[in-house]
Amino acid sequence: MNIEIANRLVSLRKSSHLSQEALAEKLGISRQAVSKWERAEASPDMDNLIQLARLYHISLDELLEIHEKDQSVWDPDTEVLQSEKMDGETKQDEDADKEPEEEEEYVDIGLGGVHVKDRDGSEVHIGWEGIHVNDEQRGEDVHIDKNGIYVNGEKYERKKIFNEHFPFAAVISISYILIGFLFHVWHPTWLLFLLIPLWYSFTYPVLVTLLFLCAGFFLNAWHPAWVLYLTIPIYYSFRRRRD
Repeated sequence: MNIEIANRLVSLRKSSHLSQEALAEKLGISRQAVSKWERAEASPDMDNLIQLARLYHISLDELLEIHEKDQSVWDPDTEVLQSEKMDGETKQDEDADKEPEEEEEYVDIGLGGVHVKDRDGSEVHIGWEGIHVNDEQRGEDVHIDKNGIYVNGEKYERKKIFNEHFPFAAVISISYILIGFLFHVWHPTWLLFLLIPLWYSFTYPVLVTLLFLCAGFFLNAWHPAWVLYLTIPIYYSFRRRRD
């Protein structure tokens, strides 16, 4: 997409007081798609262009800023706005030789929650449904909600995360965001989230997992640190005898 049109989409969205998530919800698409449009990495199809024009109460010509002197034409096959000069020569992309810009770093706070994105693509979303952390550089994913804790799609058993007393989960979340933005250490800082179930309801397997991951990430001792998992049946066997 033409970078001028991408900037136009950003300006129209902000002037309408919409976040990327809010706009995506209105269009029925993902927030990532809106982000790619605004970074000129992808182009909206004709249906989305029409919805955008209606949403902003402008015509398609105004949305795409088509001027007669440019003779700009939207190509539905390539989904690219092709601008032609009056003499028939195709306008070349002036930014073709420029190095790609870094990802935009931003914080979006709205009714849906708090969304934080780092320059390397890593994201943190804290909303009504839980906490989601995506470390794009490491390819690792952590999700915490009322159903449990998931690390890279694997569920970790716990009894209870949230509690009406001290807001430990909120403290951990804020600490994670501050450390990430101030020091750009999103990984392995996400391990802090494993402290949440330990705080509210001690769960030995979670403790073992935390120790195992710490040994692996900090000491590169994945082996023999896995032996820690063998202590789980010993722990519960001893606990049953004591009870």
